[in-house]
Amino acid sequence: MMNPVALEHASRLVNHGPTVLVSTAHEGRRNVMAAAWSMPVEFTPPRIAVVIDKQTLTHELLMASGHFALGLPTPALADFSYAVGTRSGREGDKFRQLGLEPDTRNPLELPLVPGCSAWLLLRRIPEPHSESAYDTVFGEVLWAAADARIFANGRWDFRDDNADLHTLHHLGAGQFVVPSRVVQAKG
Repeated sequence: MMNPVALEHASRLVNHGPTVLVSTAHEGRRNVMAAAWSMPVEFTPPRIAVVIDKQTLTHELLMASGHFALGLPTPALADFSYAVGTRSGREGDKFRQLGLEPDTRNPLELPLVPGCSAWLLLRRIPEPHSESAYDTVFGEVLWAAADARIFANGRWDFRDDNADLHTLHHLGAGQFVVPSRVVQAKG
């Protein structure tokens, strides 16, 4: 049965990929926000597009520094992810407000959210047209790391015994899902 979907909700039909936590820092200021819209756009070098509203502190710090980080939160970070997605960094340091100390032990010393299943450090790729017309930011991945209990040999390994490390997928209104089962194709 096909029911019409309002066009303002059409993107939700295809956007239930992993939520990412976008973190940035510049000249002593730092911020983190949740983004539900991110996707790979190239393999080599690896590039990713993320929608980051131009009015946010995250966008401001990203443009000033030229770098940003992505963390893929786990179910234990659902409340944190929702909170950083609904608060403004202009009202204070979200890490401090939410009682979470970021990990800066990475090549760019960006504030990474501990407890994620994976992290990526990116260099902004200037795209003047996209950046002025839209909220899309493109980045080249410079460094990546993942928890070996969930990502190994170049692929995700979602199992019942590592469900606490599964990625979060935002459905809207503070609701998230995690991968529930793997379906193996016959080849």
